[in-house]
Amino acid sequence: MNNKKLSHIFTIGFALFAMFFGAGNLLLPPLIGVKVGSEFLIAIIAFGLSGILLPFTGILAVTQSGDSFNDLGNKVHNKVGVIVGTIIMICIGPLIAIPRTAATTFEVGLKPFFPDLGALLPCILFFVITFALSIRPSKIVDVIGNYLTPILLVLLVALIVLGILNPEAATQTTKLNFADSFTFAFIEGYQTLDVMASVIFAGIIIKAAKDKGYHQTKQKSQVVIYSGIIAVVSLLFVYGGLIYLGATSGISNPEIKRSELLITISHNILGKYGLIAIALAMGFACLTTAIALTTAFGVFFQKIFNNKISYVLLVTICCLVSLFLSVFGVDAIINFAYPPLAFVYPITITIVLYVLIFSGKIKQKEPYIGALIGSVLISTCSVLNILGVLPESILNILNKIPLFSYDLGWILPSLIGFVIGLLISKNKN
Repeated sequence: MNNKKLSHIFTIGFALFAMFFGAGNLLLPPLIGVKVGSEFLIAIIAFGLSGILLPFTGILAVTQSGDSFNDLGNKVHNKVGVIVGTIIMICIGPLIAIPRTAATTFEVGLKPFFPDLGALLPCILFFVITFALSIRPSKIVDVIGNYLTPILLVLLVALIVLGILNPEAATQTTKLNFADSFTFAFIEGYQTLDVMASVIFAGIIIKAAKDKGYHQTKQKSQVVIYSGIIAVVSLLFVYGGLIYLGATSGISNPEIKRSELLITISHNILGKYGLIAIALAMGFACLTTAIALTTAFGVFFQKIFNNKISYVLLVTICCLVSLFLSVFGVDAIINFAYPPLAFVYPITITIVLYVLIFSGKIKQKEPYIGALIGSVLISTCSVLNILGVLPESILNILNKIPLFSYDLGWILPSLIGFVIGLLISKNKN
């Protein structure tokens, strides 16, 4: 592998890491460490499986299927890519994820320094920068991979390495045993929602590889996969380090706010500069994710509308809507976000896993449609339950489905739907 290709792989890999590593990814791991204590190693493995490996399968599934999520959706049905992709893009775009990045940057990165500052002006500045760096989609990977990610990584590595070398306290035994620690950390990783982002980010990464001259399928796949491995290793180091910092923080209150915990840990490790370091890390983590999502929104809907709406106009609309919602604050956005995300997340995972595992041998569409129907039914019931309108009799039945209480009840019904679809396709033949 020549130096030029290696440089391209690292640039794309670091960009992918930064795209995934947003506000929630920085806030989730330390609290896991506090709650699992001495079981931090199994927690790192569990969080890595759901927070890193599953998103990586999203990248692999899109790469295996073509150049975008539409190609992946077409493995199931020619309308699935458009319908599900639109729902995903709106959710992880201007409706939820992008405004949350701006709100989190303000509340964690600025408000501790300027307690009397309102949210509007900082959020306007945040989206002015996001718009300026998103306006040229062909350059977005280079901007993030070459400039923004190194700064973010330096801050995080400094925090983690110093925390490992000088832990505040020894890890303590908590109420969670080995199995409970694994389950808790796995579910927390599931809540990062990076699987949904992965199927959209995959299109950006594949386009970046093609823009750098890797047009042949084998070359393109190789660059994307190696870049994904760079992102996976970086995420594993950062997540593992942050979980360890939480486990050795000396904080035993599991009810502590995530932002307060992160600020306390950084202050204990870096002293008076800790608050500045975590503010910068949060700012860069949120900004890189916002830029990637805004770019993805513009590219996705430009293609959906067959270039009848310009990319610049789409990015402008995305930034304006996100700005409007961001001023409501992180808590309001999270409370609003749960029902739509509870619907679309299992559907996305179903498409990714079944296509990735079976598409090499099973070409008929009926099995994938069956699996999707199973997930849609459970997801719909989950949303109705969240909204409090699901009849208790149906809820009692659903609670008997394995893993339903962990938001993983879609697994068995999707598998049953897949088998039924396979039988139907064989009967047709």
